[in-house]
Amino acid sequence: MSSTTIDTPHGPARAELHCAAEGRAALLLGHGAGGGIGAPDLVAATRGATAAGVHVALIEQPYRVAGRRAPAPAGQLDTAWLAVSGHLAKLWFAELPLLFGGRSSGARVACRTAEAGDAVGVLCLAFPVHPPGKPEKSRMPELDAVTVPVLIVQGENDPFGQPTPAHHREIVALPGDHSLKREPATLSRSVEEWLGRILRPLD
Repeated sequence: MSSTTIDTPHGPARAELHCAAEGRAALLLGHGAGGGIGAPDLVAATRGATAAGVHVALIEQPYRVAGRRAPAPAGQLDTAWLAVSGHLAKLWFAELPLLFGGRSSGARVACRTAEAGDAVGVLCLAFPVHPPGKPEKSRMPELDAVTVPVLIVQGENDPFGQPTPAHHREIVALPGDHSLKREPATLSRSVEEWLGRILRPLD
């Protein structure tokens, strides 16, 4: 494992690299609004991705690197994310297909930036479909705008709502809530299998 600091228009971000034995692609994963890259579902997803032969970079947004817990506005998150992905595409992942992903807020960033960042797939862990108790404030348009394959791993009792499947969008429902802590092995296996399927035509 190695890490690097990357300058963005909104301050330095940090990337922590977890290498697969033979890298066939690279997955960039972002954290939730108030959490860090050590979240259990991010750890499980990293394990599954590296087992599938995919390098993983866990990305800390500039506000977290600066020690703040309150997230930056969406536009700043997206701009910083694209600065990081562009830098890593040259530094660590030259010539490799890139996938974007993250948990909760990080999943939203991945969806919003997938097209601009040329991602070939998006992994959403605990996608926050709407604020708790406010189903009228849906974020489904962010998911619907993604045109590449999407895997969503969602807790069956997530107070942030349940996404709907689509022809290029798979959903794995796990016991538990928004934290996705309860079945890390199943989460890892789901990520590994999905990556194996969507990357096969690219090999």
